[in-house]
Amino acid sequence: MNLPIKLPLIAILRGIKPEEAEAHIRALIDAGFDAIEVPLNSPNWQQTLPQMVHQFGDRAVIGAGTVLKTTQVDELASIGCRLIVTPNTDAAVIQQAVKHNMWVAAGCATATEAFTAVNAGAQALKIFPASAFGAAYIKAIKAVLPPEIPVFAVGGVTPQNLAEYLAVGCIGAGLGSDLYRAGQSVTQTIEKAQAFVQAYKEATR
Repeated sequence: MNLPIKLPLIAILRGIKPEEAEAHIRALIDAGFDAIEVPLNSPNWQQTLPQMVHQFGDRAVIGAGTVLKTTQVDELASIGCRLIVTPNTDAAVIQQAVKHNMWVAAGCATATEAFTAVNAGAQALKIFPASAFGAAYIKAIKAVLPPEIPVFAVGGVTPQNLAEYLAVGCIGAGLGSDLYRAGQSVTQTIEKAQAFVQAYKEATR
């Protein structure tokens, strides 16, 4: 299983503004995170992502989420993003990202979608929304997937339930509003990041 990150927790910074990004991403990296996603429905992401790639690209895998179009993939590749996260299973988007040697975590919910993503070249799968399906559903999906494909649970993952998803075979999780909400303080980000890192360490001892 070839992951480009050491800690399989993807920080999803939906809604973050360019002027806020540096402090929050620095706090996340200091806490141990090395995968950062800025969704493309965040304000002025075209300003945020190049800055963060330049500033933190040697310390973390910086990339984008909610990627829906191949043209977006091309733009992200041009600014040095290395991570593409999709909310859906779009073979063209996945294939385009793979052409750019980007790491793709493709959003899927069913076995059909999962295999479509894998066949298109996705290196990881994102089961979304995880909390709506539950850990038992992910365990069932995992039973038919190639064991070498990393699966991330995304949507409703908290420090309290992270261990449940790891126990059914998820390699890690994508962390949204339980890690970062638009407008929260850096202190809150630090506290939440530390709670997730601690929960992961306890669950994988």
